[in-house]
Amino acid sequence: MLIVLAEAKLGDGALEQGRKAFTAMVEASRKEEGCISYAYAQDVLDPSTLHITEKWVDEAALVSHFQEPHMATFQKALASIDVTVTEARKYHADDGAPLI
Repeated sequence: MLIVLAEAKLGDGALEQGRKAFTAMVEASRKEEGCISYAYAQDVLDPSTLHITEKWVDEAALVSHFQEPHMATFQKALASIDVTVTEARKYHADDGAPLI
């Protein structure tokens, strides 16, 4: 499994300006073959920080994700919104185990 963890800084009003694009991206990504999970979360201590968490079955699924038409649409939408990705890292992991 491949896990992607990223953070983005949101400028004033960016979350509301980009909500439609963020929603469309999450919905489309979750439908992709090889996507285990895909989510954005606003930091409760710093509302200007957006946490991005993705899980993919393998590297090929992630590569395919970046080639999807909805990715190009999303990138175009972000160009007009004050959002800056400050970190993005991928990790290789096993399937994990329950903590509880």
